[in-house]
Amino acid sequence: MEEEARKLHEEGIRKKLISPGKGELSSFPNGTKVIFHYRTSKSDGTVLDDSRTMGGHSKPMELILGKKFKLAVWERVVITMRPGEVAEFTCDTKHTMLYPLVSQSLRNISAGKDPLEGQRHCCGIAQIHSHHSLGHKDLDELQASPQPLIFTIELLEVLPPGSYQLDIWAMTDKEKLDLVPQIHEEGNLLYKQGKIKEATEKHGCKICFYFFREHPGDEAWVNLDQMITPLLLNYCQCLLLQNQYYEVIEHCSSLIFKYESNVKAYYKRAKAHAAVWNKAEARADFDKVLQLDPSLGPSVTKELRVLEERIRSKEKEEKGRYKGLFDFNTQPATATTVSPLST
Repeated sequence: MEEEARKLHEEGIRKKLISPGKGELSSFPNGTKVIFHYRTSKSDGTVLDDSRTMGGHSKPMELILGKKFKLAVWERVVITMRPGEVAEFTCDTKHTMLYPLVSQSLRNISAGKDPLEGQRHCCGIAQIHSHHSLGHKDLDELQASPQPLIFTIELLEVLPPGSYQLDIWAMTDKEKLDLVPQIHEEGNLLYKQGKIKEATEKHGCKICFYFFREHPGDEAWVNLDQMITPLLLNYCQCLLLQNQYYEVIEHCSSLIFKYESNVKAYYKRAKAHAAVWNKAEARADFDKVLQLDPSLGPSVTKELRVLEERIRSKEKEEKGRYKGLFDFNTQPATATTVSPLST
């Protein structure tokens, strides 16, 4: 223990044991999942973040060792801890320079936002020197003036490799590719069973967004993009059944931007446009469907007939609603006036 403390001190990390843990110290091989609560403070005691209260709820941090987490010092300190242990680590500035970016991501997650929202697409060091606001005054100040930080950590659980299911963000490119067919099959089964909400969640799996953001344009990205396009189309079909028309339009438009001949994307977008009374856009998309696949003529004709009937019904309803409001043939009532001279 003293030897470990000496090594940490040489690296610019000072450990203070608050409460000892139980059991033997794990060997922490790469792929080990550690779950812990943390509180981050400045040297003056100002608390920046606390996983027990962030976002109005208590959610511990989950970290997989060996995945090159942006704040490497957390990996360094947890491997000195036993489950149940609580310790305080005072870390020199060289270990904390990227904390503002990490904190921003963690705050975004706690608020249900994209972890990378508000961050520029460049390396962490470049972002530090870009003077780009992180959207939080305390983090902007810390980014402008890096300083030592104190991390109070309670190690809750240590899970060895293979004992847990990987989150998508922690998967390798191959693991993500291998997962797509499974998601597709499970989503289709849920859809056939009439479990639309569950199918929507399955087809809308975040694999689509994590991977797209990380590797746009490279070969692996293109391969995965082509594999998950059917997932997104199925996701849009589920959204149509739940009347989420504008989201369908958004997703189908993004697919069409990449794949101009994707007839299914045009067809689903056309139905969504029709549902929200975008008549011109719906007709244009249905025309494109016919150009790409003339065999869909009967289906398109049926959809256009339904659209025309809805339009006529709506126009008739509106005509009845406003009938008489602008009828100038109606004679206004004649007012009776009394002369002030009459007796």
